[in-house]
Amino acid sequence: MSTDAELIMSTTAEEEAVRICQELIRIDTSNYGDGSGPGERAAAEYVVGLLQEVGLEPELIESDPGRASVVVRTEGRDRSRPGLVLHGHLDVVPAEAADWSVDPFGAEIKDGMIWGRGAVDMKDMVAMLLATLRQVARSGEKPPRDIVWAFFADEEAGGLKGAGHVVATRPELFEGCTEAISEVGGFSVTLPDHATGAPTRAYLLQTAEKGIAWLRLHARGRAGHGSVPNPQNAIVRLAEAIARIDAHDWPRTYIASVRELFDGVAGITGEPWDEESVEDLLGRLGGARRFVEGTLRDTSNFSMLRSGYKMNVIPQTASASLDCRFLPGHEEDLLATVRELAGEHVEVEIEHLDVALEAPTSGELVDSMKRALLKEDPGAHVLPYCLSGGTDNKHLSRLGITGYGFAPLRLPEDLDFVGMFHGVDERVPVDAIRFGTRVLAQLIADC
Repeated sequence: MSTDAELIMSTTAEEEAVRICQELIRIDTSNYGDGSGPGERAAAEYVVGLLQEVGLEPELIESDPGRASVVVRTEGRDRSRPGLVLHGHLDVVPAEAADWSVDPFGAEIKDGMIWGRGAVDMKDMVAMLLATLRQVARSGEKPPRDIVWAFFADEEAGGLKGAGHVVATRPELFEGCTEAISEVGGFSVTLPDHATGAPTRAYLLQTAEKGIAWLRLHARGRAGHGSVPNPQNAIVRLAEAIARIDAHDWPRTYIASVRELFDGVAGITGEPWDEESVEDLLGRLGGARRFVEGTLRDTSNFSMLRSGYKMNVIPQTASASLDCRFLPGHEEDLLATVRELAGEHVEVEIEHLDVALEAPTSGELVDSMKRALLKEDPGAHVLPYCLSGGTDNKHLSRLGITGYGFAPLRLPEDLDFVGMFHGVDERVPVDAIRFGTRVLAQLIADC
């Protein structure tokens, strides 16, 4: 049974998580990917202040001026055990204020939700981690093992200025750590339970993530006057390559974590699935559907175009940006396919390439995450899944650290959760942050 002091501490952490999330959102850390944004220094200094206030000694690490990350280690009771890394990122993708119904950096609470850029990606999780860490520091209690708490820059542009820099230049900060927990896992979907006939929640624990291949396609041709026929038009060559790649039907592949997720959903709903027909099952996943759908095959999506400088001048070059995500083991095949589809007149440049990850779906840490969730939501289910995006766990994997996604949120059934990521009017329920803070406190006490 909890003591009055424990209840007060828990309540304080929940309140702090909500407040910290709002204050972080109000610090603009937009990452444009070209170094032109405000950087993360102001947010990093805010984090340092919160941690120093409770007697901790965090380290602020800059890769470039303004590109700042924060790392601190707390000692565990048993220092012979491998350490755990809990991490989040401080940057966010940009937001066009004119498109939003609220100020994207106002952190307004409306309809029971905090609205603003970073509300789910991922200043909510950063706030929950900070509130929980502050609670641990105030209590004086040591967690079962060493924990490294890291708040990185630059994740939204591949992490080279954040986690990548820290891992490459300060690997000793993670000495002895073998596992890590970060974003985009631990959130709930609501499913019909065939055993009871009532809705039940399933929490999706991220145990795998696709690899990243950010590519630039460069078409070259012959420059000339816009009034003269030109069979070597670079723009046309690029357009033809774009059309071929866009029309390509990437084959469907079911990796282990996807199969385990589908088997789990089938077991809860009583509705079997097969490889030829998964539409009904996907339809059951609500706000998680698009994340899961993105893990059934490799993907390639064009995101930017650039060419020309005057209406009546045919340019010599044209370029396009292509965001590819590949399943574990598919990197070489994806790159070869894109090059073949691009054709002889289009060069494929690799701008950023990062690994796909798979982690065990069972083990002590997975059991701890499950216990923490089920203590707060008894009767729920916990299922593994693969993330269609990427996280800073990729960088930590270079140190032999196995990464999971576990930012616990109990969500309303009708919330388009995936649509919140990089979307307009991003928002997170206040109650979900409170819930997640309680779950993380349970996990840290039992890790």
